[in-house]
Amino acid sequence: MHLENQHNLKDVLKEMVDSMKWQEKLSETKIRQVWADKMGTTINHYTRELNLRKGKLFITITSASLKQELSYEREKIKDMMNAQLGAEYVNDVIIR
Repeated sequence: MHLENQHNLKDVLKEMVDSMKWQEKLSETKIRQVWADKMGTTINHYTRELNLRKGKLFITITSASLKQELSYEREKIKDMMNAQLGAEYVNDVIIR
């Protein structure tokens, strides 16, 4: 029995995420996981916030020296996040 209304579950979920505009929040959750895995416990300990808004990744760091060091690596952080997300969600990285 073949139904004309059959759709792939993956396509239905993607359509729902797109229509509800949840992609940015889902990406932000994935970014937090990637940050914790790739940066390690020390940098993660000094990270207060990670927010993704309109393609900008805002990272709040509590250590001034670490903030300075990470500001030199903004492009590398952006590339790493986009590679892990599988798409160009992060256009800019802002270290605060």
